[in-house]
Amino acid sequence: MPGRPRVVLVHGLWYGRPSLWPLARRLRSHGFDVDCFGYATVRRSLQQSSVRLAEWARDLNVDTLHFVGHSLGGLLILRMLLESGPSLPPGRVVVLGSPLTGSAVARRISGVPGLRQALGHAAEALDPGIECLPAQREVGAIAGTATLGLGRLFAHLEPPHDGTVSVAETRSDGLADHLELPVSHTGLVLSKAVADAVARFLRHGRFRD
Repeated sequence: MPGRPRVVLVHGLWYGRPSLWPLARRLRSHGFDVDCFGYATVRRSLQQSSVRLAEWARDLNVDTLHFVGHSLGGLLILRMLLESGPSLPPGRVVVLGSPLTGSAVARRISGVPGLRQALGHAAEALDPGIECLPAQREVGAIAGTATLGLGRLFAHLEPPHDGTVSVAETRSDGLADHLELPVSHTGLVLSKAVADAVARFLRHGRFRD
């Protein structure tokens, strides 16, 4: 008999696996098996992390494999699937506050002397965003609209935004669904409403019933 669907969670810039634990706990209550993938967001290139994520995911040996990424983590997942997706089990993807068209905040920080080091290799992904979405998987995006975050101190963000990423930056051609919720950038991994919406998309390919 096939096992329960597996979900891999990937954290964002300057976060770590502990930031994903509230979301992981809620998704487990929805009946998913959940793993949290950790990586060096600043010191390692997106290409290096993409290879590690693909190898790690292949070793899980499951029939259905979903991915959920917060911010930079969403870009990492999409990059990995564009390069290695056909070799992995089928499943869906949800990105939370990921700047698919590039981050205005990252571009601004990159241009300030002394601050670019804080982004490190992450700037390579956050500045341009992602060119296209993997064709073999349904991808859904959730954007926050609670304007609480340090990002607004560095750059003007087109409203609505979550304090770090604007809603417009989370949209891209090819998304199966897009949802806005009144949470901050960090709140995207803490909110019960977000977790419930993620679970619906992973099961049905849509955020709403």
